[in-house]
Amino acid sequence: MSELELKGIASDIVCDRFSEEGWVRSSVNAPREMALLIYVNGWELVTVLCTPDKLNCLALGYLFNEGIITGMDDIAMMRVCDAESEVDVRLNNKDFALPTKRTITSGCGGGTTFTTDGIKVDSRLHAEPRELLALMKQMHERMDLYRVSGGVHTSALADTQGLLVMAEDIGRHNTLDKIQGECLLRKISTRDRLVLTTGRISSEILIKAARMQAPMVVSLTSPTERAIVLARELGITLVGYARGSRLTVYAHPERLGRSPVE
Repeated sequence: MSELELKGIASDIVCDRFSEEGWVRSSVNAPREMALLIYVNGWELVTVLCTPDKLNCLALGYLFNEGIITGMDDIAMMRVCDAESEVDVRLNNKDFALPTKRTITSGCGGGTTFTTDGIKVDSRLHAEPRELLALMKQMHERMDLYRVSGGVHTSALADTQGLLVMAEDIGRHNTLDKIQGECLLRKISTRDRLVLTTGRISSEILIKAARMQAPMVVSLTSPTERAIVLARELGITLVGYARGSRLTVYAHPERLGRSPVE
C-alpha cells in the first residue's frame, strides 16, 4: 500500500471534469470506505461504515461511548483483522449480553448507538472566543485527509492552548470514537477538554461529548434543534459557525464570558 492508501485515501481515481473550457479527463483522490464489524465476546455487536485508519481506536472509543466499557481495565484482549474487516474484543466481563435497544444515528452511513442517555457535565472550564477560533484554525491547518481528497470530517480534542488528539473519517461520529479510543490507549484525560469538529452537531455528538466529560463542543457548522436542547440539559457549551473571526453560542455562553440565557 502507498502512504496515501495507508492514510485512508484511494489515489488515481479517473474522473471527467467540466468547466467553461470544456471536458478534461484527470485523476483524483477519494476517501476510502469500509464496513467494520465489531465483535464483543464472540457476539456481533455492530457494523460501522468508516475510513480504514485507527480501527483499534474506533472500536475502543465506540465501546466506551456506548457505555459497554469504562476503561482499558475492562478489555481482556483485542484483535484487529484488516483482511476480514473486523475487530474482535474480549471483555473481562464474561456475562456481557448484547444491548437490545438501538438508535440509528444521522451520521454518514447511518451509524448505530445503543443508548441515548447522557451524563451531565459539571465543569469550571472557561475560554475566550478568540481562543476557540484559533483552535479551529489550527485544526483546519492539520486536516491532512481533507486537504488531499475532501469528503471526510475532522474532529479534535483540545485544551485552550492547543490540539491534543485529532481524527478524520467519513463519519463525524466516528471521529469522536477514534479520539476517545486513542485517549484510552494513550491515557489522555478527556475531562474538561474542548471538542472541535467540522461536522453538523446532532444529538449523538452531544451524548458522546458528555460521556467524554467535555464541557465545550465547537463546530464549523450548525447544531440541530435537539442538540441545542440537549446541550442546555447536559451542561455543555455549544458553539457553531466558528470560522474566521465569528462564532455563535447556542447553550451555556457563561463559559465564554456571556450571561446565560434565561
